[in-house]
Amino acid sequence: MSRFRPEESHRGSRRVVFLSFPQVLLLDLIGPWEVFSLANRLVGDDSSPYELILVSADTSPTIPSGGGISMIGHRSAKHLRGAIDTLIVPATELVWMADPPREYSAVIRRLARRSQRVVSICGGAFFLAAAGLLDGKKATTHWSGARDLADRFPQIDVQADSIFVKDGDVYTSAGVTAGIDLALSLVEEDLGQTIALECARHLVVFMRRPGGQSQFSTTLESQSAERNTVNELVAWASDNLSGDLSVQAMAERVNMSLRNFSRVFREEVGQTPAAFVQQLRIDAVRRRLEESDESLDEISTGCGFGSTDSMRRSFQRVVKVTPSDYRRRFCKR
Repeated sequence: MSRFRPEESHRGSRRVVFLSFPQVLLLDLIGPWEVFSLANRLVGDDSSPYELILVSADTSPTIPSGGGISMIGHRSAKHLRGAIDTLIVPATELVWMADPPREYSAVIRRLARRSQRVVSICGGAFFLAAAGLLDGKKATTHWSGARDLADRFPQIDVQADSIFVKDGDVYTSAGVTAGIDLALSLVEEDLGQTIALECARHLVVFMRRPGGQSQFSTTLESQSAERNTVNELVAWASDNLSGDLSVQAMAERVNMSLRNFSRVFREEVGQTPAAFVQQLRIDAVRRRLEESDESLDEISTGCGFGSTDSMRRSFQRVVKVTPSDYRRRFCKR
């Protein structure tokens, strides 16, 4: 395995505490843990950049997971001493049913006061919210719980579509694998882009998603369509981005009237055909910016934009950064 050096300004071990409650969701815990652990192995120094500690919120060191596997924490929260760089709170089965017990909120507040950064993964945002740590802040959670979070805690500005959100020293992520995206972002913040990208490669992460990106991939979301005709059209459009993907052309391809096609497509996919095609093309632009050395002109032509300026405007409107800035930040080459 290659060895890398963290940026000089970020030397020193950072204490990362995973605070786990009963019925913790395994991937919320293991995904981010593996990112930090891998960063340690990639740096390869005698003094690793991260000290990882699994902490049980209860007095018992045993942490039962929602998947039926039990773990033994390094210590309980009651016996954890010293300062914390990053406090991470994964989701559990508990947060979807009712507000967390008050004693859990007290534990979180006590540890948060000693932490430089406080992080939630998936439904862990409900724990932070109940502890008052998200009041007046922007935050996100798993898409299925976003509305519930907003209803139960109206003082939070819930960003329902984001992969992860940073507001000051508080970070929240969307569901499950989005915790990996957030952990990679934290590694980049701490150790630099080179190590973060190498972590992503070793984890076989298809692409490192920025926080503002939608929780859904356009093609994945469209696969929920029940009609084979629509699914086949979506697959065809994905393979023909540089072709004519006007609403009229797609309607003709499936032998529907323009009006009927627009209605059926929106019912099945959840957005208009034009909006779907734009997002499909933006997703393709993002992949090419990350994985190729193509010029912006080549990418705009290959992805079906009429001009580089048109691509740039659409990309910046959706992704919130210019294509050039995105490539500098996320290119894997």
